[in-house]
Amino acid sequence: MTAGRGTLLLVVLAVGWLGANLLNADDVHLSSGYHFLVLALLAVGLYGSTREIELQELRGNFRTVLLAISVGVLAKVALISGVMYLFYREPASLVLGVAVAQIDPLAVAAAQGRKRMSASTRAVLNSWAAFDDPVTVLLTIYLSMFALQAQGVGTPATAGSPTVTFLLNLLLNLAFAAVAFAGWLAARRTGLAGWLASATVAARIGQVAVAVVVLGYAALGVAGSLMLGIAMVGLFFRPYARWKRTAENVLLYALLVATGALGVVLAGTADMVTAVTVLKGVLLGCAAYGAQMVAGRLLSRKRDRLDRLYLTLSQQNGLTAIVLALALEPDFPGAVAVIAPAIVVTNVLYALGSRYVGTVETRVVDEEERVARLKAKIPATPCLDGIIESRVRSARAAAPSRRAPGTAS
Repeated sequence: MTAGRGTLLLVVLAVGWLGANLLNADDVHLSSGYHFLVLALLAVGLYGSTREIELQELRGNFRTVLLAISVGVLAKVALISGVMYLFYREPASLVLGVAVAQIDPLAVAAAQGRKRMSASTRAVLNSWAAFDDPVTVLLTIYLSMFALQAQGVGTPATAGSPTVTFLLNLLLNLAFAAVAFAGWLAARRTGLAGWLASATVAARIGQVAVAVVVLGYAALGVAGSLMLGIAMVGLFFRPYARWKRTAENVLLYALLVATGALGVVLAGTADMVTAVTVLKGVLLGCAAYGAQMVAGRLLSRKRDRLDRLYLTLSQQNGLTAIVLALALEPDFPGAVAVIAPAIVVTNVLYALGSRYVGTVETRVVDEEERVARLKAKIPATPCLDGIIESRVRSARAAAPSRRAPGTAS
């Protein structure tokens, strides 16, 4: 997260908190429209995370991506929830672990300018950040029902239903995406898609009509909590060229609205913000960052050392974590008071890790440039080339050995 964006979000958070206090809006998170707003924000974030995925790169790294969004996500959730449950033996600890397990796609997009990041690692990181959002949303739904029943909130009649509900929700998500894909495919086969992409006035009016239909269909998905289906639609239904900037702005506005809502809920649940909840949030944030380091390390064993650093130190929370905190608050009072400081902690650790990665990149680039100048001055020989290459490899191996402040080895 850049300093400018971080400052903007803090200002929006403060405005939301101050506005709620002035208006005495204490129970906003219990209102009927709150749930739909949260799901709509979540849908925007999920669609925004998948709409930029390059399918060709995804196919080329399918195995690693599949491991990242399945085993990697599950491992992170297990590690985070395990640490939280070790210190706070309550079912809600499992749900809190899921809420901060995903990587923020906006942070990943900002990291794509890294000079030394390979195309393969870029594809894995993009896909990981895009798909761990819907996976964690599904896990949140499932584990929330489990945690509520463990707390005695669920009724005996619904005992055993979390698994059934989870599978039914999964099927409905797949059906939602399948219907959208069928419509998209029909438009391509009939030539309608090509005509809509043209620059004529009639085509632009047609684009607006399509946008209205798509938004209406998305609203049905939001009403049915079909978040995975909405994320899958982003894989094939992309904004028209002249609408890409609009789509990017909508994603930013959604983040700002979610941050403002977080301030409103924090104001309404101020009695929940105690030293204990802040400490729990700090532990949650550290556990989330540490879990990413473990998962990233395991999934990048055969990669270049710099690529391993990119994957290992990529954890940052954003829109999805904020929206999940808002979604959990009605059923798990105090969730926002814990997740909010956790988001701050992961973002601070991410910033420290990014500075460290930048330092390592600079050292490696400087060493390679120095070696290149040396090669240019001295006639090449097999023996000398071997010595120079050995020095380059040694520099790369030694570069990441210094740990960044605030990160684990």
